Amino acid sequence: MLRTILVLIWILVVFVLLGIPALLVLLVTGLFSPVLKEKLTQRYVVLVCNGITFLSGVKTQVSGLENIPADRAVLFISNHRSFFDIFTAYRYFKTRTACVAKIEWKKLPVLNWWMMDLKCIFLDRKNAREGLRCIIKAAEELRGGRSIWICPEGTRGHSDTLLPFHEGSFKAAFQSGAPILPMTFTRTDDVFEKHLPWVKPGTVRLHFDAPIEVKGLGRAQQKEVIGQVRDLIQKRYDEMV
Repeated sequence: MLRTILVLIWILVVFVLLGIPALLVLLVTGLFSPVLKEKLTQRYVVLVCNGITFLSGVKTQVSGLENIPADRAVLFISNHRSFFDIFTAYRYFKTRTACVAKIEWKKLPVLNWWMMDLKCIFLDRKNAREGLRCIIKAAEELRGGRSIWICPEGTRGHSDTLLPFHEGSFKAAFQSGAPILPMTFTRTDDVFEKHLPWVKPGTVRLHFDAPIEVKGLGRAQQKEVIGQVRDLIQKRYDEMV
């Protein structure tokens, strides 16, 4: 219970007491240097993630960091087990990175401002036209040098078998020519979801595989890549568990 209280206090401090003034500072910064604003925003989010991870008593075993490019955008594709996936992974991204999130996150006060400053893309899963818009937007961001993170299962899965991948999650990479970088989580749901509403300490694992080039692939080859990425993440998950 104590860890849960500490995490809640930290969230209140960084998103409200300090977060709102920080947003105002970033707003002014963006008038003079949009690039600096983006860098400072991501650094602040990393600070938030570090604090939550530390106060939760969570240890992270991460591997494959050498596979993350520091000079080009990639489409991060991962399994999705927990809200804690975000706090685990965001600390290790080397370039500007936004995520694709469900539209409901846009309704959360203050947090939605930070997500918009990170250029996160909000997806309405019930609207096919909006889904197409998100793909186009993600492809534009990848071409512009911003990495995108998406979870093609579409929702959190808590079994040892990955849910089916939505093929549309990969289209931004195929349209932009950006490589796909598979990312695998284990045990993140042990921290929170398996015993709501309490936060529990533990050890989570995160692995980054080498980027997969997709530029110039035909439709049949693209379909093969989608299957290969899912199989690879499932294989890594089985090995890590």
